[in-house]
Amino acid sequence: MRGPISEDTLARALAGGVLTADQVEALHALEQEGSPPGSSGPADSEQFRFITGFGDIFVTIGLALFLGALTYFARGFIGDAGARLATAAACWLLAEYFTRQRRMALPSIVLLLVFAVSIFLSIADPRQLASVFSLGIDVSGWPAVLAGLVTAAATALHYLRFRVPITIAAGAAALVASIVALFVLLAPDLASRATVPLIFVCGIGVFALAMRFDLSDPARQTRRTDIAFWLHMLAAPLIVHPLVSGFVGGGSLDTASALAVLTIFIALSLVALIVDRRAILVAGLSYAGIAFGTLVANAGLTSGTVPLTLLVLGALVLLLSAGWHGLRRLLLPLLPVALVRRLPPHT
Repeated sequence: MRGPISEDTLARALAGGVLTADQVEALHALEQEGSPPGSSGPADSEQFRFITGFGDIFVTIGLALFLGALTYFARGFIGDAGARLATAAACWLLAEYFTRQRRMALPSIVLLLVFAVSIFLSIADPRQLASVFSLGIDVSGWPAVLAGLVTAAATALHYLRFRVPITIAAGAAALVASIVALFVLLAPDLASRATVPLIFVCGIGVFALAMRFDLSDPARQTRRTDIAFWLHMLAAPLIVHPLVSGFVGGGSLDTASALAVLTIFIALSLVALIVDRRAILVAGLSYAGIAFGTLVANAGLTSGTVPLTLLVLGALVLLLSAGWHGLRRLLLPLLPVALVRRLPPHT
């Protein structure tokens, strides 16, 4: 009986055209889904490649040291913008080996993120990268608009070359930044009232794109499911934060607002169960904690509010984790059959 195929053999098969990238991803998914005899419990369909071994961590540490030092020294010779472009070029060249040849998951993710951020910051002011998604800081000027568009184009070229799943989410984030910055620039009088709804609409758009990838691969065996995972990670804060920011405000809630936030969290939980993606729940946990803490304090239990809130949130996460598949078995039969057929099956 022949032994398992090594990562090096798969990489050479990919480079030689024996296997396509989707076929390699499908083989990885099939290997992850397999379980040894005697094992029990449903398989988790929300899987993605993040690390293939300690070599990924070792290489990532080296990348952080090298790119950080490169940016520091380049800044002294060619300025901030030039240093960031040099860093982006270095990320591309390093990806030629660690991504295209070695197919290392974590280094590929880090190289893509540093590449995208470096491109954006080479055009826009660094403060604008955070301000686009902060909901409370003004974004003005064409540099942020141009930076988002250029970054989206650069990440598209990066994806065509390296096929790293997170690249689509990085490009989508750059486009959202451009859209928000352009709106603030063209309609400054409306920015204070309409920026939050605009970010929510952008989040719905990213979520729809993620579902497009998810629905095309309900078995979650190809690269499309990894692309969808990262898009869901981007969509979750864009949707959740605008929904509840009006209730939370500066962090204090009344009882009615706290109940409204918990109702939103329950609704998002149902969506997460239906699509079998937990990112929305993670994005909403902090707000659920604030809301529950408010209810506890308003009930007169002023001592131990924070530990009790953490205890309840932890218990909620553990209960959802343990009962995730059972809840989906109860929920999916209530939905239209045509939709259920395109969703990950309940196990």
